[in-house]
Amino acid sequence: MTSSSSPPPPSEPRPPRSAPLVDLVVEPMRRRHLRGVMRIDAATSSTPWSLGLFVAELGRGDERVYLVARAAGRVVGYAGALLVAGEAHITTIAVDPDHQGGAVGRRLLAVLIRRVLELGTVAVTLEVRTSNEAAKALYRRFGFVPAGVRKGYYSKPTEDALVLWAHDVDTPEYAARLAAIEAALPTPLVTVGLPGPSSPAAVPTPEGPPS
Repeated sequence: MTSSSSPPPPSEPRPPRSAPLVDLVVEPMRRRHLRGVMRIDAATSSTPWSLGLFVAELGRGDERVYLVARAAGRVVGYAGALLVAGEAHITTIAVDPDHQGGAVGRRLLAVLIRRVLELGTVAVTLEVRTSNEAAKALYRRFGFVPAGVRKGYYSKPTEDALVLWAHDVDTPEYAARLAAIEAALPTPLVTVGLPGPSSPAAVPTPEGPPS
């Protein structure tokens, strides 16, 4: 898909690289977050999405769920899923390279799965590069198991994708798994603009208004 001709979203602030993520929140992705999202996408993906694709996805309503993780007003990760007939397909998840290993991906995935459950999902699927051991370990923690391989699915470099599924995510047993994952986070899981745990005060969003 080609890039949109729309002007880019306004720029976001850049806190010190060493800033701790003690104020990290997860919230719905908005147009104002896209500069930060695309910065991370360009740094982590060999085939980054265009601005036009992100904007189109955000316009799909309840057929899609897109989230960002922010710390000190800066986007440090994002995730998204499409919903079809009781199943959710995680289309994207990425964390700023400066903050990988800090449980940002765990937070995003936990909130994403909770949100798709609220929208009637009973099973979740995704693809992952066969060589991406860190991602596969994260998905195993959430109960994903291999279900097949898509040959040559990824490019730059060409690589097979492992297809993973988590079934019966609407059961009490899976709810207990999610609760255990959240309880093991190094700091409490905080969300803004979503059902569930929330901050008592809104976290400032200095990226500026939507364009």
